Amino acid sequence: MKSSLIILAFFVIGVFTGLFADFPSFLVNSDITMYIVYVLVFFVGVSIGSDNVMTVFKQVGLKIIIVPVCVVVGSLAGSAAISLFLNDVPIKEAMAIGSGFGYYSLSSIYITKLSGETFGTIALLSNLMREVLTILAAPLLVKYFGNLSLIASGGATSMDTTLPIVSIYSGKKYAIYALFNGVVLTILVPILVTFILT
Repeated sequence: MKSSLIILAFFVIGVFTGLFADFPSFLVNSDITMYIVYVLVFFVGVSIGSDNVMTVFKQVGLKIIIVPVCVVVGSLAGSAAISLFLNDVPIKEAMAIGSGFGYYSLSSIYITKLSGETFGTIALLSNLMREVLTILAAPLLVKYFGNLSLIASGGATSMDTTLPIVSIYSGKKYAIYALFNGVVLTILVPILVTFILT
């Protein structure tokens, strides 16, 4: 819980710094944050590799496929259920938003093209919130719902931005699940969004 509060504190400090400080454009309008994520993912990979990744894969076996399947079913069912309480969001659009699996940049573009800017913006915000809430609620998710819940909550982001969080709170063994889950869901985002909306 303490580290989640530290992450939240740094996020809030960053927001206020961005609001009131004047940074050079090459810092603000660049991909520096992505390079930082790449470095974090690299070190998680080194950590996994040093623990003999092939042994972990042999232990896990085909069970690894169950995680993304459950995330897809759960996300789509949850989105469909929520749409019943939202008069302005049809079930089709709700399921398309849910099938973004946290991949806000890609899913929002597809949904904007197929259903308009309003639903594209909702997709952007809801999938961004999924990622942020996964990071902030990580210790609580693991404590009350188990190690795989953090991977399910992270969705497509479990292979990059939330991978270090999974490694810390769920353990290095679960980083393999997270990587596989993230790759599968990232591939499925454009397929499912397009299929649902057309």
